[in-house]
Amino acid sequence: QVQLVESGGGLVQAGGSLRLSCAASGLIFSNYAMGWFRQAPGKEREFVTWISWNGGRTGYADSVKGRFTISRDNAKNTVYLRMNSLKPEDTAVYYCGTDPSGLGSRYQASYTDWGQGIQVTVSS
Repeated sequence: QVQLVESGGGLVQAGGSLRLSCAASGLIFSNYAMGWFRQAPGKEREFVTWISWNGGRTGYADSVKGRFTISRDNAKNTVYLRMNSLKPEDTAVYYCGTDPSGLGSRYQASYTDWGQGIQVTVSS
């Protein structure tokens, strides 16, 4: 049974930084690409970033490119999202997901398991 547990969220002022973590269990983590998505109140879940199985390739939404960095540690079964220069519009519940292709994708349908989500609130 795959389990994904996000941590590191919270309240931060605009311009600040946070690092989210997603710890995975119940799978061979290094076989999977990982992604982060987010959902703001009243909006649909949207793509943020993905990382391939070995960390060799990444992809970002235009809205976060240059501010957010995804990374992974396969020895720790964990994927990270470093968020810098945060803006109020980054406020959302952030979810990590697993992509069994190992390649990475910006499409939700590519992801088979999700964490419970973690709140990030950026105040102006």
